[in-house]
Amino acid sequence: MTGFSYKTFMPLQRALLVFFVCLGAMSAARTSTAAQQPKTQEKIIIDTDIGDDIDDAFAVALALHSPELQILGITTTFRDTEARAKLLDRLLGELGREDIPVAAGVATPYEKPMSQERYGEGGHFAKTSHRDAVDFILEQIRRYPNEITLVAIGPLMNVGALLEKDSAAFHQLKRVVIMGGSVERGFGDLGYLPPHGPDAEWNIVNDIPSAKKLFLSGVPLFVMPLDSTQLHLDEVKRAFLFAQGTPTTDALTILYHQWGGQTPTLFDPMTIAYIVEPTLCPVVPLHIRVDDKGFTRSEPGTPNAQVCLHSDPEAFFRFYIPRVVAR
Repeated sequence: MTGFSYKTFMPLQRALLVFFVCLGAMSAARTSTAAQQPKTQEKIIIDTDIGDDIDDAFAVALALHSPELQILGITTTFRDTEARAKLLDRLLGELGREDIPVAAGVATPYEKPMSQERYGEGGHFAKTSHRDAVDFILEQIRRYPNEITLVAIGPLMNVGALLEKDSAAFHQLKRVVIMGGSVERGFGDLGYLPPHGPDAEWNIVNDIPSAKKLFLSGVPLFVMPLDSTQLHLDEVKRAFLFAQGTPTTDALTILYHQWGGQTPTLFDPMTIAYIVEPTLCPVVPLHIRVDDKGFTRSEPGTPNAQVCLHSDPEAFFRFYIPRVVAR
């Protein structure tokens, strides 16, 4: 039998030390990861007009990277809703989230294709058909009464149709969070000068009757208007984000270039950010009336919405970017 020398023991001791250090690090990492996982997830459905402006894609990306959220489904609204659904099919497929159902709302008239339509063409993960958005949302509400947050980041056709089809079920939503409206500051007003006044905002003005129904519905409503959502993804932030080479950032890079603009304004992602971290967009109770031109007027009266009038863009991006680039 060979003797067990000191020289033999030292490498073994070092190897065992490395092993236990690594084991401890792995255990600590697992504990840290477990600590980061939310005890309960917020059930959400996202209703989007993804495919025109680029901010919808950035909102969906943030939701997919937020473990605090359980995405029950994503529905499409406005104009070519099937093309939007196919875009989502590919986006979810590329990111390994084909488990999330996609449903299409009723199409409305349109002339030009959406800017990012090519992304959804070619059969990449595309489904041959999609469920009706309103039926899908109602099914989920009945399955999870008083538990679902509906996140509306497009024109409100599906919201209006839900109220028309089954108002009682709509009132079993936990809440509705929308990007929409303009209370004190309109487009291009970033708060450096006194407010120039509100504008009729896109998501409201494209279906004014549905917007009126929503604000009169009495359902808990949280509003992220132009006042707090003009969040510009500047060149430095874009370069960092797009250079990460993850499936998410690669998809956003492709969609950004198909969009064809220069500096995206991330209006819609603030809805998701607010749900996950409400301090990013503090809300105040207001009584909001939607007028016949699509303006959202703050008037005296019993509050019917919680509205975020101010946000810190730098705080938003310090929240947003690390999440979306995470592998």
